[in-house]
Amino acid sequence: MKKSRVINILIGPLLLVLCATLLPDFIFSSFGSKAAVGTVLWMAYWWLTAPVDYAITGFLPIAVNAILQITDMSTIISNYASETILLLLGASILTVSWEKTGLDKRIAITFLRFIGNNFRTQLLFWFMLSFLLSAILPNAVVCATITPIAVAMLSNIGHGDVKKSKYASKILITIAYATGLGGLASPLGGAMNLVTVDYIQQIIGEEYMYSSWVIRFLPIVLVLLVINIIFMLRDVKKTDSLGGSKEYLIEQYKSLNKMNFEEKISLSLFVIATVLSFTRQFYEDLLPGLKPAYVFIICAIISFLITNKNGERLMLWKNVQTKIIWEMIYIFAGGLAVGSLINSSGAAEDLGAYISTLNLDGGYITVLIIITVTILLSDVTSNTATAAVAIPIVISIIEGLGKNPIPYIYIASVGVNLSYMLPTSIRAIPIGYGLQPKYMFKEGWKITVVIIAVMSVFCYLLLKYWNAFSGV
Repeated sequence: MKKSRVINILIGPLLLVLCATLLPDFIFSSFGSKAAVGTVLWMAYWWLTAPVDYAITGFLPIAVNAILQITDMSTIISNYASETILLLLGASILTVSWEKTGLDKRIAITFLRFIGNNFRTQLLFWFMLSFLLSAILPNAVVCATITPIAVAMLSNIGHGDVKKSKYASKILITIAYATGLGGLASPLGGAMNLVTVDYIQQIIGEEYMYSSWVIRFLPIVLVLLVINIIFMLRDVKKTDSLGGSKEYLIEQYKSLNKMNFEEKISLSLFVIATVLSFTRQFYEDLLPGLKPAYVFIICAIISFLITNKNGERLMLWKNVQTKIIWEMIYIFAGGLAVGSLINSSGAAEDLGAYISTLNLDGGYITVLIIITVTILLSDVTSNTATAAVAIPIVISIIEGLGKNPIPYIYIASVGVNLSYMLPTSIRAIPIGYGLQPKYMFKEGWKITVVIIAVMSVFCYLLLKYWNAFSGV
């Protein structure tokens, strides 16, 4: 075993021990909350240095909780079979058939023919597609369905090894960024926004109109769009290409055989699952239990019932299980689990209680702290969990100052929706497809600093000079 690997292995648990013993009591009130913070740092360090497989790091919350008994174990275990995990599993099973049938090649050539092979154009296409869909649909669903399509395209033009391809890495991280940002554009972008809307309705005592959210967040979203696109394209040359001339791509498209039965079935099942997930509002009263996760699982089951014209089964579990991206699933679950550890241990509440003692006055420093804490908290737990913990704390602090909490709830929502650095929540999806956590962190901390700096100033200006920002 390499000496550097041994050192990295030991540093992980050492971070837990140091946090559990040295974090100040005036911030974190219990051993459990300190240990939870230490677990986050342990996981982050192992994800960045990779002394063990990423998926193994995802199991650390179980191991730590079994030894230290920070919270009820069922709270942790439930994250490894959550609805989002089932959605990722179902989507992963459905995309396994793409390679076998040749559908992945057809997707790749079709996308390249219509979008082109210019790298800037590709980045903008995937960014805007993911952003627009995430504005009206749960961002986990969007990321789980768009990412494998992009991977299929990249694999068939020589960029299948994501960790070695700067083009593939850039496209996958762009999709993750866009789906996170898109969620901020409307309350329909994810459960975190619905949690926030519920708190607003409790304050105003009446129904909150979703159009109000769109209007008030429009200037914020536009500024964030500019920041994300500039950051994304800052190191991309106009001449960068994914490879292959336009004429070559056209010839490749023309050379494709007519879509066969197996391809049609593979594509149809994925499309059906995606469309049903995206249109749930039209049938949720009739089939209230048919959530997106279960739609994907049902379509995955159906894929195992299909046979080709020769009577051969399209999908066999012994073949499928070796191609399912288990790593993605357990990285995602580990991120959810450590988020539960942070919330159940009281670490998040302790942090909020400490902030409330800082003699804030509701001015720029208050805005800066709210933006910073919510963004960083969203990086170590799910966006929804961050909303559930942070929003009531923000309301309590601002009402204690005798001020209107509504604009500060909006400001907190910016941080709740945005996170860039760690492979938790939807950012685990591109990691599962080969994106390196080191690359995600290297890019993520830079854009995080930019967004905190810009958004704290911009939101403060909206708070001070735009009266409508303080209303509903």
